[in-house]
Amino acid sequence: MKIKNSQILISLLGAIALLTTAGYYYVFILGAPQLDPPQEQANTGLKFQLATFNSQAMGAVRSYGVILPPDYHKNQQKRYPVIFLLHGGHDDARAYADKYAIIEVLHELYQTKKLPPSIVITPDGNDNRGSSPLYDPDYFDGPNGKVGTLIGSELVQVVKSRYRTLEKPQFWALGGISSGGWGAFNIGLRYLNNFDILFSHSGYFTDSSGSQNSPEQIVQQLPIPDRKQLRIYLDAGVNDTNLLASTKAFNATLNQLGIAHVFYAFPGGHGLSGADIGWNYFHKHLKDSLSYVGKQFKNLGVRI
Repeated sequence: MKIKNSQILISLLGAIALLTTAGYYYVFILGAPQLDPPQEQANTGLKFQLATFNSQAMGAVRSYGVILPPDYHKNQQKRYPVIFLLHGGHDDARAYADKYAIIEVLHELYQTKKLPPSIVITPDGNDNRGSSPLYDPDYFDGPNGKVGTLIGSELVQVVKSRYRTLEKPQFWALGGISSGGWGAFNIGLRYLNNFDILFSHSGYFTDSSGSQNSPEQIVQQLPIPDRKQLRIYLDAGVNDTNLLASTKAFNATLNQLGIAHVFYAFPGGHGLSGADIGWNYFHKHLKDSLSYVGKQFKNLGVRI
């Protein structure tokens, strides 16, 4: 009997060890991929491409993704607005294409005239530590690299030199998901000479590194002319309790400061499966944020 019980115990411990290893691999190595990811539409005419440049800010070759508008190569005189999309933790420059089906989002918005054709850029926002599910990227200039300068200034100049962009900041938008939402505001509020439109999906607005990297504090220090030029979109999933609370608090601050913005609390949030969960949440509501961005561009006379 004792031998049999010992065998059962060993089998049980083996099964637990196997499950633990599988769980570790799924979460920490694969990055907890979505069980029911959004589907990319075929034959949109849009193409995601990776490009690189030598970054002085980071002292390394860095990558970014680019999706050019459908008519980019037809009219060599036409210039376009620009949208930067920042990824969250354990992501990279490919995340919007590989996980969030951004091509399908853009195709739908172009077809429905909700977004003028735009140059879409997806930077690699990881710092010198690389990508890990154990921590968010440092979207600021700090001990792990000058990511703020990389995205807010250096990559802006690279994009302007390589593509036919509209120059003024009112035609440039910067947004992100999760920690990328925080990054968009932490960087964007410092570089209002480059970006007038900022947006966040289930992001946060205070950071453990201190008030110097907390948009909740930075926005209150802006001069009144800078506040007037801002256009902001915010959303958060009701399942993301802490992120929703942070977004609500930031929304209240924007109301107090009289900064033009919209805020939505949507069903769902972070997670691994469900129509309003994880990658599906971000895919779905990128259509909302980019429609808002499109409205700002159109209000300034950008033609569809």
